[in-house]
Amino acid sequence: MRHSFFCTLCLFGLALSLPLYSATPLRPRIDRAEPLSWWTDMNCPLTLMLQGQDLADAQVSIKPAEGLIVKGQHNAESPNYLFVDLDVQKAGTYTITLKKGNKKTSVQYTINTRRKGSRERGSFTTADVIYLIMSDRFVDGDETNNTVKTCAEPARKDFIHGRWGGDIQGIINSFDHIIETGATAIWPTPLLCDNEAEWSYHGYACSDYYHIDPRYGTNELYREMVAKAHEKGLKFIMDMVPNHCGSTHWWMKDYPYADWINTFPDYTTTNNVFSANYDINASVYDRELNNSAWFDKAMPDMNIRNRDLLHYFKQWAIWWIEYANLDGLRVDTYPYIEKEPASEWCQAILDEYPNFNIVGETWTRPASNVAYWQANARNYDGFNSHLPAVMDFPVEEAIRQALENDGSGWGNGMMKVYDAMSQDHLYANPYQLLLFVGNHDMDRIADVVKDNDYRRVKLALTMIATMRGIPQIFAGDEYGVRSSDMSMGHSGLRRPLPEYSTLSTEQKDLYAFHSKLFSFRKAEPIIWNGKTMHFAGRDNTYAYFRYTDEGAVFVFINASEQEREVPVSHYNEILGEYNPQGTNIMTGESIDLCPFTARQKPIRVAPLSALVVKLER
Repeated sequence: MRHSFFCTLCLFGLALSLPLYSATPLRPRIDRAEPLSWWTDMNCPLTLMLQGQDLADAQVSIKPAEGLIVKGQHNAESPNYLFVDLDVQKAGTYTITLKKGNKKTSVQYTINTRRKGSRERGSFTTADVIYLIMSDRFVDGDETNNTVKTCAEPARKDFIHGRWGGDIQGIINSFDHIIETGATAIWPTPLLCDNEAEWSYHGYACSDYYHIDPRYGTNELYREMVAKAHEKGLKFIMDMVPNHCGSTHWWMKDYPYADWINTFPDYTTTNNVFSANYDINASVYDRELNNSAWFDKAMPDMNIRNRDLLHYFKQWAIWWIEYANLDGLRVDTYPYIEKEPASEWCQAILDEYPNFNIVGETWTRPASNVAYWQANARNYDGFNSHLPAVMDFPVEEAIRQALENDGSGWGNGMMKVYDAMSQDHLYANPYQLLLFVGNHDMDRIADVVKDNDYRRVKLALTMIATMRGIPQIFAGDEYGVRSSDMSMGHSGLRRPLPEYSTLSTEQKDLYAFHSKLFSFRKAEPIIWNGKTMHFAGRDNTYAYFRYTDEGAVFVFINASEQEREVPVSHYNEILGEYNPQGTNIMTGESIDLCPFTARQKPIRVAPLSALVVKLER
């Protein structure tokens, strides 16, 4: 996530030192035990973080005495924390007691039986289309939770930077619409507590890693949402932010360790120099500023080089996957995180769930820079992120730049897309790229295409629907939604999903196109698994085949403002492998792509339109 603002809520030195502690013994008290619960037969070892008052050096005992065994314990620097290593042997409810002198404090802790087949769970793949939701700005399904007394920021629907009331119930209510778009998976922006006094609607300044923000719902409702999504055939992806927390997180008043948060003598913001992680000429100074300085004054930077914090985050990710039965993770601001422990974090998740997919926000360019962050990359320094999927910002940029003007000039227009796709050799796995043309952090695609022309929006959608990778669409783009006020930055583009009845005729036409296109993709394995062969055009056109042994899909993009003839004879090397009598997937009409007959009528494609043809073997 990126921001164009600085929150006015400052920390006034809060992050620079630990509190001073009284030398007078206090009665021990447990306020929190995290993770909230655990399961039998897990690969990840369980270390319980207990937080409260005067817990250091406490004697730990558990009843019943069998089934959950203390293997070890250690203090933090703050006396108000205790880390307890546990051996999980049997499901049940246990009483964990801490004793100091003649004073005791206890907490109930539950070990559940692990869901059958949990370890082997699947995840999102190239067969999926991901629907991205800006959670607070989507659909308000329960107005009673818009303002909550325990949360600092009330609903302010008349304020463009305020909370507008989108919630979990609104997402549940929208499942049928999401399916109709052709999507098969849902990625909402973070739904965990974000208790900043303002700008809390975006959710990326977490104040509690284990609880859903009450303005969205509850943990139980979140789990119910995922279950109902599965019943509808939809997968569910959680947005996680291990790089930073929020300034109102409960531990900001009392860190377990002085190095729990990365700090500088004065507030220091990140330099955003991702290349310092792999640049052979980079300074340690630049690398530390990228990885350790703060994303924003309201977003303290977490130091996951601290082993207890790293294990806390491993358990946190695994807990939510197991608790809510998730199908994937999206990781925010990935290149800002200290890369070696971040790699270990990803590996721990995959050790628990070998078939799981995790996509990282790797907002950088060119392709060589993005490729560094993908698992099993051929990196000169031997670094392996263990991050299966990365976001394809180079192709996103190329598509947007190609469609924002008439494409005139050498190397412009669709040649930008051709050139971007030609970099696929750099990736360990180009199929594990998240393909998109817009998200919650950038101007909407309907804002940036020339003349705001919906024909150009259709071209962008056609490309992400038919290229290699995993397409992601941003809620509202199926309607061609434009920003309400582009001068307001992110808040102006993060609009609620409009009612269908309020759409213009053009928007309804775009939605019908979107639904048909992505529904075709949902049923077409050639698009999921096929190789790519593409052909450069110097007339602002772009042609490519997605192909397997079973068949092919031919795509011709005419981004020019003139009608273009499809140069069928250019494609002899691949067309000869398939029956040239194909089907136009948007109209159902038969179309002859045979390059060997003079009787063939020229195939012409209208200005600012695309031709998509399915060919059989």
